[in-house]
Amino acid sequence: MRKFAYIFLVAILALTSCDTFNKVYKSSSLEYKYEAAKAYYLSGDYSKASQLLETMVTMLKGSDKAEESLILLARCYYNSEDYETASQYFKVYYSNYPRGEFAEYARFYSGKSLFEGISEPELDQSNTYTAISELQLFMEYYPYSDYRDESQKMILRMHELLVEKEYLSAKLYYELGDYMAYMGNNYQACIITAQNVMNDYPYTAFREELSILVLRARYKMALHSVESKKKERYRATVDEYYAFKTEFPESKHLKEAEKYYKEASKFVND
Repeated sequence: MRKFAYIFLVAILALTSCDTFNKVYKSSSLEYKYEAAKAYYLSGDYSKASQLLETMVTMLKGSDKAEESLILLARCYYNSEDYETASQYFKVYYSNYPRGEFAEYARFYSGKSLFEGISEPELDQSNTYTAISELQLFMEYYPYSDYRDESQKMILRMHELLVEKEYLSAKLYYELGDYMAYMGNNYQACIITAQNVMNDYPYTAFREELSILVLRARYKMALHSVESKKKERYRATVDEYYAFKTEFPESKHLKEAEKYYKEASKFVND
């Protein structure tokens, strides 16, 4: 049966390669247009396939081709790397057919599409949060799905992306230091940003880098403090050093950390 369907679609493809796309597009025969769309899809011409399917998905609703047409349209956009549009059509599918033949597939690929299109950590991460939500919801609906492991890996990768964005923000605060100090304490902002992300994602691979950044910021904040606050802030630097050394006894930053500790200890022990 599959072999017959394949031969049929190849024949349709041959037909559409002779006729112009416009003739197919303007055809009043849904059957002809639909088979042509599948032929274009199989040949990898996702642009033509999606143009045809866009004109038909509404008209096919309620027919035996309704579900397949939506999935094909979503796949066209996915394969064309228009991931946001792909995700939208996968959502349309599972919203309209929550128990449909492709419901599990659509829920998974709704999240995966957004994952494939996530931005660099410096840019807006709205789609990252949405992708995480989609994949978490997918795993709630299908806890034993074959896609579960892949979903978990994508979620972990996106968590790291969100951590990296916050790390870069904390690092920027540190680098600003006393510059534009009238807008607030940049070192304190660095510390708060880094600590918040470590609390939210305690097992992140960025934890060591975030921790040394906090220690650097505490030392610099103490160094540039008014006299009345120096001792208190150097004491906080010493405490931060001990916490860092305990958690990362073999850190590549240990020599740097010890330098801050020695300098801070001079004021704490006075």
